Amino acid sequence: MKAGSRRRWLIDLLITVSSFAASLVLGIILGEVFDIREQVTAVFIFSVFIVSLLTDGYHYGIITTVASVIFINYAFIPPFYGFDFTVTENILSTVIMLVISLGTSTLTTQLKRGRMYKARGEQEMMRANLLRAVSHDLRTPLTTIYGSSSALLDSYEVLTDKQRENMVKGIREDSEWLIRIVENLLSVTKLDGGKAKIIKSPTVLDELIDSVAVKFKNRYPDRHVDISIPDSIAVIPMDPLLIEQVLLNMLENAVKHAKGMTALSLTVTTNESEATFTVSDNGCGIDKSKLDRLFDDRYSTSELSPDSDGKNAGIGLSVCATIIKVHGGTIRAENGKSGGAVFSFTLSL
Repeated sequence: MKAGSRRRWLIDLLITVSSFAASLVLGIILGEVFDIREQVTAVFIFSVFIVSLLTDGYHYGIITTVASVIFINYAFIPPFYGFDFTVTENILSTVIMLVISLGTSTLTTQLKRGRMYKARGEQEMMRANLLRAVSHDLRTPLTTIYGSSSALLDSYEVLTDKQRENMVKGIREDSEWLIRIVENLLSVTKLDGGKAKIIKSPTVLDELIDSVAVKFKNRYPDRHVDISIPDSIAVIPMDPLLIEQVLLNMLENAVKHAKGMTALSLTVTTNESEATFTVSDNGCGIDKSKLDRLFDDRYSTSELSPDSDGKNAGIGLSVCATIIKVHGGTIRAENGKSGGAVFSFTLSL
């Protein structure tokens, strides 16, 4: 039996046993303590309903029905503490419980099946949109690399040293961009839409931020980032490589899309329970109609802002949301009060 199936089986068994045991105790209290035996059947009918509603398939509800009928017949229908399955009340209770069990199980099974089909459809749609977005992101740098390398091969002697240098720099920059796209795609595959488990390790905040600052400086030497972190040493449970990727994606997103930006900042604050990471800029801000979909896998290339360079078609932000989700944190985007965009996420301490 697979781990997921075994876990589901144990949960269903626990629900069945707990519900029946609770009905058993309540029935004994009603019958023996308060001498209200006529209400006991309703208690067990409710137990059958709960089990049928919360478990998979039909058999748990039917098992609860059979156990309930036996117990009611034994303890609460004359002759007490003996069995007589010809009693009309017992037959009626059995029929009612079976109808409730089968009806509820059928309804919940259909609802679960409908949700499963809907989830599969949404997953296929996200995959298709992701493929379109990736194709768009790959096309531009590959075209540039191909054009520059062809020019170097075909017209090397004609080109000046400066032109050759610029072409080689362009090839390197676009190659680095392709590497980052692949890193994001690998993260999406690894995390599997938030279902994967990650291994958190205690990470010193200063070391994480220093690593992010160095890598960002190497990618964008002309961009300055104002960094503000707590003076005290903070140790946060996380997968440091994944959180580093989130911060780099957010900073890079500002560079690519924040038109008119002159200031970029990375701030970390902590309290007793969580750490909040915030990346803010003073650029053009975010279109209000797109705020709710920035972290959605379905955010497509056609929705890129006019000032964007055609790269990073929402994939980076989708990866950020997935990483924070599997960390058990929250992520959000908003427009700053004085302009620009503010991206933030929290991690539990």
